[in-house]
Amino acid sequence: MTGPAPGLATRVVEWQRAHGRHELPWQRTRDPYRVWLSEIMLQQTQVVTVLGYYQRFLERFPDVAALAAAPLDDVLSLWSGLGYYSRARNLHRCALAVVHEHDGAFPPSAAALAQLPGIGRSTAAAIAAFCFGERVAILDGNVKRVLTRALGFADDLAEARHERTLWARAEALLPDEGIESYTQGLMDLGSTLCTTRQPQCERCPLADLCVARAQGRPSDFPVKTRRLKRHQRSNLLLWLMHGGRTWLVQRPDTGVWAGLWTLPEFADEAALAAFTAGWPGDTARLPAITHVLTHRDWLLQPVAWRWPHRLPPADRERLQRSLPDGRWATSDEALSLGLPAPVRRWFEGPLPFGGGDAAG
Repeated sequence: MTGPAPGLATRVVEWQRAHGRHELPWQRTRDPYRVWLSEIMLQQTQVVTVLGYYQRFLERFPDVAALAAAPLDDVLSLWSGLGYYSRARNLHRCALAVVHEHDGAFPPSAAALAQLPGIGRSTAAAIAAFCFGERVAILDGNVKRVLTRALGFADDLAEARHERTLWARAEALLPDEGIESYTQGLMDLGSTLCTTRQPQCERCPLADLCVARAQGRPSDFPVKTRRLKRHQRSNLLLWLMHGGRTWLVQRPDTGVWAGLWTLPEFADEAALAAFTAGWPGDTARLPAITHVLTHRDWLLQPVAWRWPHRLPPADRERLQRSLPDGRWATSDEALSLGLPAPVRRWFEGPLPFGGGDAAG
């Protein structure tokens, strides 16, 4: 393994100031709330996607007190479609902790920030560097790629001891001045030039000192042998309509789509048939979709069912008692809730049966 790359930090700072990104809305502030919000949203999500969500969040929750005071359902609703919903739940938990445990002010050090819900070591360091000028290292996915390539760091990051070593290398490279530009520069390099595929080495300020480029194998870095195994899963979702409304259920607080509102889920055809045995009304199959999660391909088959509008009161009460805990919602009401992305897209499109009720 090579030693610390001479001049690396200086080059990153100079490149960022001349060629890096300066127009992003969270770069024009030292407000920890706004920087924290952007850092959480940017985890696993591209900048172009985050921009619209970031603006809508600030309009609805302009500061940490407003976010802490909001119901979790409101937070999940605005997050709907951004994915990785544990981020939204931790966002709300963190806001509550800042308000109730820190008098509404984010603590000014990376060590203290990392104790808050949902803020890991790298995110804490980014907030501390950008907002408080603290000289600390970050090591998100983009930065790992830049540093492992530049340093020729070939140890397997699937092992915690090697990850700790890379953290130490990152700390050794920190500049004495310009920590904000250095931190942003590493992020910008990883996002724009030192990309996972087809890195633009000829434009990189680190090109002549990059070990991976010299060896002609940048795609081999970072090294991480342990990969998530992808799994297959399939379920049927019951889109039950009555009186112009749909029956929605709230997911448990843990697991996939935790806390979100969705359609009742069934393991297979037999389970759905047993649940709906003897039901009146119309039914129809809707096009199935495959929803891609981090380590799972989930086949979702929506089955629409419409109860007749004119149900005898006794039948209506009997059918209602058979439903899982949940609520009736119009399309507008559903879209105001926290919905998983595919369910939201269904509600934004044409409703089954035209959204009307069956006569009789």
